[in-house]
Amino acid sequence: MDQTVETVRGSADMWLDCAYESLLEGGVESVRILPLAKKLNLARTSFYWFFRDRDELLDALIARWEEKNTGNWIKRNEAYADSICEAMLNIFDCWFDGALFDTRFEAAIRNWAQQSPEITRLIQKDDKQRIDVLTATFVRFGYEKHVADVRARTTYLTQVGYAATQPNESFKTRMKRIPEFVEIFTGLRPQDCEMQRFYARRNYKA
Repeated sequence: MDQTVETVRGSADMWLDCAYESLLEGGVESVRILPLAKKLNLARTSFYWFFRDRDELLDALIARWEEKNTGNWIKRNEAYADSICEAMLNIFDCWFDGALFDTRFEAAIRNWAQQSPEITRLIQKDDKQRIDVLTATFVRFGYEKHVADVRARTTYLTQVGYAATQPNESFKTRMKRIPEFVEIFTGLRPQDCEMQRFYARRNYKA
């Protein structure tokens, strides 16, 4: 977009980024066109160059959440791994890397669901998709389907709860617990080389 036009009207990404920040700060009720325009120091009418109405903006927020959180969850399940422990550590990247999985965004969407049956159904759909993908990962490494299903649910629901409650613990403490989490979720102890690769991705020295 021409820089002069963007200065006057903004851009779709500018409006969406502002809506995202407002959702995180004040919930879905704070995602309103006039307050967003004031934050951006743009005319309210500029919004309509990019979005038909507030509902279309909210739909764009949902699409961003699905693309980032669910999309990256699926990609981490599909990442190369020689063992189920390595596959689990690939998935754990989602819980430590905000570029892969935005936990604040996840919490904001789940809070929104408390006011909206439609968003509740959407979250339930994505939860099922994420669990199904993780179940398939366990099956790929030789687990029977019903065992894979239970292990996938245990893994996913534990980590979602972890993100939701945001326990007050240090990064070092969380890192020290990773081998035990992997063993509990998979039934196997991760090898030292697998842990070292994970720690290196997280810039942690054991």
